[in-house]
Amino acid sequence: MKALVFNQFGGPEVLEYTEIEPPAIGPDEILLTMKAIGLNFADIYRRKGNYHLAGKPPYILGYEGAGVVKEVGAKVEGIKEGDRIAFADVPYANAELVAVPFEKAIPVPETISLNDAASVLLQGLTAHYLTRDSYAVKKNDVVLVHAAAGGVGQLLIQIVNLLGGRVIGLTSSEEKAAAAKEVGAEVVYLYQDDWKKHVFEYTGGKGVNVVYESVGSTLSDSFEVTCIGGTVVFYGMAGGDPAPVDPRMLMDTSKTLTGGDLWNVLTSREERLIRSKELFSWMEKGKMMLIEPTIFRLSDGQEAHRYLESRKSTGKILLIP
Repeated sequence: MKALVFNQFGGPEVLEYTEIEPPAIGPDEILLTMKAIGLNFADIYRRKGNYHLAGKPPYILGYEGAGVVKEVGAKVEGIKEGDRIAFADVPYANAELVAVPFEKAIPVPETISLNDAASVLLQGLTAHYLTRDSYAVKKNDVVLVHAAAGGVGQLLIQIVNLLGGRVIGLTSSEEKAAAAKEVGAEVVYLYQDDWKKHVFEYTGGKGVNVVYESVGSTLSDSFEVTCIGGTVVFYGMAGGDPAPVDPRMLMDTSKTLTGGDLWNVLTSREERLIRSKELFSWMEKGKMMLIEPTIFRLSDGQEAHRYLESRKSTGKILLIP
């Protein structure tokens, strides 16, 4: 089979589209013919060597995608050849064939395209637990979303609206601000403006109930604009490491700092099915929309990585075998 691999850490140029041995499935696995593969910043970090990689070269990136069942392991029940399956946390996805553990196989409804399934799962499940578990959004909550035009940001905006909250978005350009407003942000401010002042003006000086903080370097600013008794949910640091948080500040202001990681939530097949079904249901009912993904052939992986690193994209990037 063909796969996108690399033998040493570095820039996009280390990626190579080449022939390798197909995976052999175990009794509790299915073999999936891939139709769409999600590209994520974690793939960039792994390619650069910033994240740990198990095994030896050639390394295969990717852990999110969707496809059609080609073969079923002897112990697998309820899944058959030809079924449409997606996953959010299976390694070695940048290939024509992927071995998927039964526990991680998520059935895709006929009403949902495989491209959409590959686009929504990782970021959608992240937005789902952030708004359901890390901080349960309530009706009339005012919510500040960092990187509001990004993949998780756009889904956060829509889920917050579904749960009755109101969203203030933060982003870096007028073009991205328009994308955030299109999916339901009430107002969007730019990082280069005096956004903290604008947030206080918008909230009548009170601050927001919760901040979804994915930039890292803005953590202190996020606490400044959080109301007394409010919460900051820290789930990423795309803009650099956060400054240390003084626990006395948390005590004096009754504010809460909480973290979030998807892999602490997707701990069973039942969790995957319950959460993905709600996402798919929102999509089927037109309550959640995905902007059109940017599509590259898997063989053009170098170009896709360069595009993602340019930070010009506002939606999902898919690799198609």
